[in-house]
Amino acid sequence: MRILAWAISATITASTAAATSAQTYGSQYPVCLQAFGDKGDYIECHYISLAQCVQSASGRSAQCNINPNYRGSREPLERRDRRHQRD
Repeated sequence: MRILAWAISATITASTAAATSAQTYGSQYPVCLQAFGDKGDYIECHYISLAQCVQSASGRSAQCNINPNYRGSREPLERRDRRHQRD
């Protein structure tokens, strides 16, 4: 019985591992366009704003998504002093 359970588990693991693919989203741009078509679906992450992506998707069977792998700027944000300066 243990051998049968192990064999089923191994088969499921192997079939799941074969079905996974490489990372679809790049990490340099914050917005991605996902297009759907007769020749296949594709994702392109080349947009710096949602508005830019929406313009590109206009008239097509496509949607814009926030890039889950976007790493953002590597530069630290400038710290703002919130105290008021008195004259």
